[in-house]
Parts: sequence; C-alpha cells; structure tokens
Amino acid sequence: MNDLQQKIKGRLQAAKRVLIASHIRPDGDAIGSSLAIGLALQDAGKQVRVVFPKGVPDNFGHLPGIDLVHTRLDGEFDTFICLDCSGWERLGETFSGLPAPDLVIDHHETADKFGKINLVRRKAVATAEVLFLYMRSWGLTVTPAVAANLLTGFITDTIGFRTPNTTPKTLRQAAKLADLGADLSNLYLHGLVEKSYPAVKYWGTGLSTLQRSDGILWASLTVADRNKSGYKGNDDADLINLLSSVNDADIAIMFVEQDERMTKVSWRALKPYIDVSQIACQFKGGGHKAAAGAEVSGSLPEVRECVLDATRRSLASIQGNTHY
Repeated sequence: MNDLQQKIKGRLQAAKRVLIASHIRPDGDAIGSSLAIGLALQDAGKQVRVVFPKGVPDNFGHLPGIDLVHTRLDGEFDTFICLDCSGWERLGETFSGLPAPDLVIDHHETADKFGKINLVRRKAVATAEVLFLYMRSWGLTVTPAVAANLLTGFITDTIGFRTPNTTPKTLRQAAKLADLGADLSNLYLHGLVEKSYPAVKYWGTGLSTLQRSDGILWASLTVADRNKSGYKGNDDADLINLLSSVNDADIAIMFVEQDERMTKVSWRALKPYIDVSQIACQFKGGGHKAAAGAEVSGSLPEVRECVLDATRRSLASIQGNTHY
C-alpha cells in the first residue's frame, strides 16, 4: 500500500463521527458513492451522517442506506469526507463555514484537490470506481448494499456504459459488483430508465424549446415549466441525456432556470474531440471532458446568450485546431 492509501486508511480508522457531503444537486454517482462509503463506515462502527441540503431525486430513493441522508448540517463530527466534488464552491453554501474536508475523493477532470487528503483519479469513469478500487484496502467491506450504491455510480456516470471512457475494465468491475450482490437490471431501471409522469410532461415543455445552430443544440426550462408540469426537482429531469443522443450536432446544452437570478447550465460533448469541461470552467463550473455543468448568475435569457456565445467561440477554436 502506498503512502497515500496508508494515510487514508489511518484517517478512516481513527474516525468516530463522520460527515459526508457531495456537490449541489447530487447525481447518481454523488449519491451512490456517498451512501456506499457511508454504509461501509457504519458497518465498521462509525457514526455517519450524509448531508444533501436539497435531498435526493425520487429515482434514487430505493438505494440502500438512504436513511443516512439528512438535509441539515446538525451534530458534531471529527471527520469530513467530500465525494465526487471538483471544488469547494461546488459544495454549496451549507458547508461554506466548515474547515477543509479531511478527505476528498473525486474523478473530475477539473478537480482542484481542496481537501487535507486528496484521492483524485481523473481516468476513472466515476467516483464509485475510485471507491471500489481502494475501499477494501482501507479495511472496509463491500456488502451487497455497498455494491448496489457503487454500481449506481457506474451506471449513471457512464449513462448506461455509453460514455467514451467506458472500457472493458469498467465492465469487468461492474460484473464484480453484480457478483457481490448488486442487481444490475433493477439499478439500471431506477437510475436511467424510469421517469415520473410529471417529469415526462416537463421533458415535453423543454423539447418544445429545442433549437440548433452552429453545431450547438440547446433547450431551456423555466420555474413556470416545473410548476405547470408538477415536477418537484429544480433540475432538467435528465433531459440533457436525451439531447446528447442527437447525432447531427457537436455540443448539447440544457438551461434550467433556478430563479430570476440564477440558471443551471449543463453541457454534453457529442463528439469525442470536444472537451466541454473547459467551457464550464469559464463560468466557474466543472466536470468531465464529455459532460460538465455550472450555475451561472443572471436571468435565463442573459445566461443563455452569454453561454451560447462562449460555447460557439470554444467550438470554433476546437474545430480550428483539430484534424478529424
């Protein structure tokens, strides 16, 4: 075991009361990774509190250990672990007054290593993969419940093993998690396929705004759209994944109004030579080469105009310097 892994093992063994957090608006990898290490630490005799200030989307409510999730930062802790989060600002205001995390585990291209101990593996398909590679060397057990959460991270961050960074190794690891008791078909169904009736109505509204220009495909959703459809979340209900299946564009963008002063932006690269994380960084966001996001101050029309302009410039620069 190298020095970093030994240091992580020692820190986790010394922990008694653990706080676990991830990025705002957590996705399947953030939730699955947080619950996986949370359950494993609980099994090891630790007190664990996973905090997602806005809760988790309904389609992840089936995951083992969901009762570990709280929306308030209450109680004392001696160890703060941050998972699947590329930078301090991505944690959100709830955690702004806390000291640096004791341990950061991540896989984002834009990770800035803001913890006291940092384990970042940028080539991993998900933070769940990083955990699966090392958890057992830290003395933690991968039970069927832990495996289910880890496999959820694999499934969702690869969009069902469809992203370009999916390799035979990825599939072998997923198979090992299934061997350990994770129900692949059920987790796939909940994580990617099933949608509520309000979510599908919400999708319809977003699709009605669909536009395409200069190799960029985009759609928008407003607070009024959410209210009208009855969708409870403040995200796009994964509509961006549908846009990313369009074969005659280079970049897909989803704009989701949070309020009159803030808009959430999601980018997807539809060609392998495009790195949208660099575009997101221009707006203090982050992510991966193929998928990135940011929360941008301003009204929806203002943000949309600014982001489309920056994306056009970046795309033109990428295409001008790429032979394909």
